[in-house]
Amino acid sequence: MRYFIELAYFGKRYHGWQNQPDAISVQEKIEMALGKLFQKTIEITGAGRTDAGVHAKQIFAHFDILEEIDTEQLQYKLNSMLPKDIAVNDIFKVEPLAHARFDALSRSYEYLIINKKDPFLMDRAYFLKKSLDVDKMNQAAEILKTYTNFKCFSKSRTDVKTYNCKIEEARWEWNGEILRFSITADRFLRNMVRAIVGSLIEIGLGKTSVDNLHEIIKSEDRSKAGTSVPAKALYLTKVTYSKIAIE
Repeated sequence: MRYFIELAYFGKRYHGWQNQPDAISVQEKIEMALGKLFQKTIEITGAGRTDAGVHAKQIFAHFDILEEIDTEQLQYKLNSMLPKDIAVNDIFKVEPLAHARFDALSRSYEYLIINKKDPFLMDRAYFLKKSLDVDKMNQAAEILKTYTNFKCFSKSRTDVKTYNCKIEEARWEWNGEILRFSITADRFLRNMVRAIVGSLIEIGLGKTSVDNLHEIIKSEDRSKAGTSVPAKALYLTKVTYSKIAIE
């Protein structure tokens, strides 16, 4: 039988979601807890692979087990065992072939910027002193939705079959003293959101023009795009599925 786990985590202490040979990961912590509870090796498959230091407000993973389980009890026990920066928000049975990664229809991320020093946000947002032209940044964000090949924003050494992604939403907006960038797509490349944000910031600072974003994307050259912004301000906020996959 297959079960989905809905999770949230603060990624500061972790080297991303995926298991690493010499570094601590979120996946490792959850698999260790499941292994102790069931007294056997339990492997989980996540909806995505967040980079080191990136957070998740919502991410799903699935695992298989032979016996029927009490999901409420399992959720309670896992939360008791897991560190304080990882939370299990739900566990539910799904169809045997439902897949946390391949059945996901879209993923949404947000990136947070502050331009005033705030001790309560320094670990959760990118502190940028200079003022930004948010209107121009939103004009550039609209351009992203007209393209599908985003090789220019991908980490150089990455093993993918395609650099194509369909961006459904990309916009900047102020929420109090926090400038939030929201982006939704069917899939994302490694480092893609942080590279996009870095490129849009350069436009907001007046270092490059809105129209130049067309040339950056068409170049398919990572060196043409902006510098990747810090991981600490990036959050995976939502993963969506069809109703069939999770019933």
